[in-house]
This record gives sequence, structure tokens and C-alpha cells, in this order.
Amino acid sequence: MPSRTPAQKPVLWIATRNRGKTREFSQLLRGVCRVRDLHGLPHFPEIRETGKSFAANARIKACALSRALPNHPILADDSGLVVPSLGGRPGVYSARFSGPQATDQSNRTKLLRLLKGKSGFLRKAYFEAWLVIAENGAVLGSVSGRVWGQITHVEAGTGGFGYDSIFQPKGFSKTLGQLPAITKHRISHRARAVAKFKPRLSRLLKTSRLKKCI
Repeated sequence: MPSRTPAQKPVLWIATRNRGKTREFSQLLRGVCRVRDLHGLPHFPEIRETGKSFAANARIKACALSRALPNHPILADDSGLVVPSLGGRPGVYSARFSGPQATDQSNRTKLLRLLKGKSGFLRKAYFEAWLVIAENGAVLGSVSGRVWGQITHVEAGTGGFGYDSIFQPKGFSKTLGQLPAITKHRISHRARAVAKFKPRLSRLLKTSRLKKCI
């Protein structure tokens, strides 16, 4: 039997307009499915992330887009950086930590300012990602991934996006922004979540065993 060509692989919509996330998912899911994001739906409204956890926000986004695109599997990721010494901030506000007009740079600058003069365990942090896949307004499955590390004193590296250039994962001497993409895609929070999810993904793309969204 001839092998399946890439063009025949199922399309998985990602509920994001973040190009960095889309690139990362495309690489992490290579060989499993093709990835499309909300740039392919320019008139789709912003999804309000009103949840108090990464899991809740991922669920909100996955269900909202899956209702707008019937019969299409939708993957939503909500992820962010947690610094226990800052009471869990930035947390679910990671993307808008420095305000409504936040940029990756302004978020990093604010975090470094808040941690100025602190060292040791006070700079410990972790990235967490929750993935939820949904179809027709119902959840097919969810999974999470986490990677611990520390916040550096200065930015280093231009790879990745978000807080990557100030996050040094445990066991490494470089930030995620300095590490090769192949390494990041092995150890990152999103990579760990996808690794858990990937064995089930092909089946979930075809199954009809659903759990209703609230």
C-alpha cells in the first residue's frame, strides 16, 4: 500500500495568531498533520481568555474556534511563565504582562525589573503549557507539559519568542533563546505536552468520542 503523502495528511487548526507558536507546532507535529492558524481566518474575532488557569483558557479557545469551524479538529494552547516568588506571575497574563499594548520585549523588561536584585530560588520559574483539542464545540482531549528553570539577569539569544531569551532551563547553561531549535523542541513545555499527546493525536483526529464543552 502506498504511503500517505504530506498533502493527504489531516489539517489541524491552531487557535492562535502567534506566528511563533504556529511555527513551533508545525515542527512538533511534522509527519502527523498539517497546521493552519487564525491568520487564515482574518475576520475571526479575538477570543476572550477569561479563564483563571492555562487549562481553562485553552479550553475556551479550542471550543470557540471549533464552533466556528464545524467538522474541523481544533487545537488550542494556553501557556505561560510562572515565577513562584512573584506569586505565580506572569501566569495566565504572560502575553499581556506589561499592559494592553504589551510586546515580548516589554514583558521581558518588566519581569527583569521585578526580579532585579533577587537571586537563587527567588529566580526559579517554570513554563507550563496546556493543549486542548476540540471539534464541533466538544473536547476530544487535553494534556499539559512543564519545564523548570530560572530567570537570567540579562537577555541572551535571539531564537524562539516570548520569554525564551531570559529563561534558562534546568540542566542547561544557555537560555531557550540560545539553544538550537532541535534542543528546544525536545525539552520545552510545549514539546513535552505534544510528546504526551502525539501518540493519541491520529486517533483523536478521527474519533467521535466527545466530551461536551461548558
